[in-house]
Order: sequence, then C-alpha cells, then structure tokens
Amino acid sequence: MLLTTIVGSLPKPSWLAEPGVLFAPWRLEGEPLREGHDDAVRLALREQERAGLDVVTDGEQRRRHYIWGFLNGLTGIDTERLGSKLARGGRYAERTAVARIVGEVTRPGPVFVEAVRFARAATEKRVKVTLPGPMTTVDSLLDEHYGADERTLAMRFAALLNEEARALVEAGADVVQFDEPCFNIYLEKVRDWGVEALERCIEGVGATTAVHVCYGYGVPQVLAWKTRNREWGHYGVTLPLLAASGIDQVSVECAASGVDVSVLGALEGKDVMVGVIDVGTEEVETPEVVAERIRRVLPYVPAERFYPCTDCGLVPRSREAAAGKMRTLVAGAALVREELRAGAIGAEARPGTAAAP
Repeated sequence: MLLTTIVGSLPKPSWLAEPGVLFAPWRLEGEPLREGHDDAVRLALREQERAGLDVVTDGEQRRRHYIWGFLNGLTGIDTERLGSKLARGGRYAERTAVARIVGEVTRPGPVFVEAVRFARAATEKRVKVTLPGPMTTVDSLLDEHYGADERTLAMRFAALLNEEARALVEAGADVVQFDEPCFNIYLEKVRDWGVEALERCIEGVGATTAVHVCYGYGVPQVLAWKTRNREWGHYGVTLPLLAASGIDQVSVECAASGVDVSVLGALEGKDVMVGVIDVGTEEVETPEVVAERIRRVLPYVPAERFYPCTDCGLVPRSREAAAGKMRTLVAGAALVREELRAGAIGAEARPGTAAAP
C-alpha cells in the first residue's frame, strides 16, 4: 500500500540541456546526443531507485517536449517552424507557440519502443512510460492541413497513440500513462468527446493504463494563474467521468492546488496517484508535511489504491531539489504506512484526526 511514483519528467543534466528551461534545445548532436540520452536515462533511473520509488520512469530524458517527443515520430507535423494559437483556453497566455499539422499524419513506426526497452533492461522496478493524451495533443497543434473539427482530429491521434501504447507494452512497459492537463480546462469537451478519445487510446492495451490530469508545470506563468485562481471544482466534473471509464489509474494534483480532496472519493474502484509533492518550488518538503498530505486523502482513497505522487513533472526544478522531493515523497509515505500497520490511523479517520493506538 501507498506505493510511490512520479508523474514522469525529471530535470535534465546541464550537459544535455539548459537547466530549469522547459523544452530547452539539446546541447549535443549526433552520436554524442544518443549517448547523452542513454546516460541521462541511467542517471534518472538511479536517482529514483536511490530515493526508493516503487514505479519509475525514464525521466523523459529523451524528449525536449512532452508532446513533441511523440509528434516527432509522426509524419505531417512541423515542430521546428511553429505557429501560434490560443491554447489551454488562454489560461496561462493569450497566444502559445505550437507545432503545425502540415500534411498527412501517420505513424510510420514505433516512437518510444527502443527507449522503453532500454529502461526495462536498466532497472528491476516497474516501468511507467508517458504519452500525450489526444485532447491535449490537439490543443497543442495548429491544423493547416485537415481543416477538421477537434473531435475528429483527437480520434485520429487516439488511434495512433493506441498503436504506440500497444507496442510499448510489448517492449516491457508496466504502466502506460496519458497526460491530459486539458481535462482541467475544457470540461464540456471532456464530456462530449475527451473521455471517448481516451478510451480509444487504451483499447487492447495489455498493461496498467493511467491518465494524468493536472494544472500544469511549476513554471512562472502557471504559478501566477494558480495565485489568482479561486475556482478549483474542475475535478468534480472530470473524475466521475473517468470513474466510469476503462482507465485503471488517475493522477490528480493536490499539493499545490486548492482542490478539496474529498472529490477523490468519486474514483472508487480506481487506483489514484495523488500529488503530495509541490513541483512549483525548490523547497523540499519534510517527510512530515508529505505524511500529513497523505493522511488528508486516506478517508477518500483506500491505502491499497493510493499512490503518493508528484503534482506534475519535475523537469523545471533543479536536480538537487528533484532528488530531495523524491526522497521525502518516499519517506512521508513510509511514515503513514507504518501508522496504518500499527493501527494508529484507519480508513475511518478524518483529516487532522487519528484513531487511538
């Protein structure tokens, strides 16, 4: 119970890309870049193993961008000459630089299969691999080719993502996670076609499937929006819809948001990755702070289905802070696990209370 994991990304070494910068260009090219990716993945896996995480990722060390990493393996998409559009509902910026659909989009071959094989061979832990969800992918693209509506485009990408997900499982992935931050923005679209597109992604995928729904990376424009925001009811719409879906695990942000954790009760029957680590600060939480965040959630998520996790990716953080946050994530979970085993707290406990020993 209380198995620990991270959402996906970790900071890149400074010799691979500029630290603290989202989507930073590579500092290597050719064969040195290939070797650099391999070395960075080994380091990311070792950091997670040393911290004691139960489910690990490759830290997305081979990707400049969590969406473009997949799109670069497809035809018909330009991630170099970018367009501009209103994305994420204008929540974080009036206009966003986005990749362009310039031709027929196909998947000529596997995108991350070799990366998963490498990670699988480098660790004995359970391996999770992340893919962009179809709604968030469509929101991050300027369509200059099809002229199609968003649902049609999303279903096109969902079919390609499904092909990739199946191949990743064959390559050794234990968990395939689809990242859908847009599920906290376009609530009507989630109802109308978002969950349908997600369901298409997981058809026939013979491993644990997950979806990550957050409020964004811990970067200044996102942090500024969180400071101003007063409405945190988005999960109240999306979680019941996901509870009725075929997805196995749902990842939610709770550490640095104003979300009322009681909403997590809507996910009965699902595994829940609960963000108990704030990815928007260099400050490393104490194990006691992490443990208290976990305790607040226990009345609504059974310990055996509760995966303490980060709010989002750690890529904007320093390597020192990321390593510290992973260690305290594990230490905080261990504190609560021992309390549960000792009978000091139980499922009936409420936040701020504990049953008598």
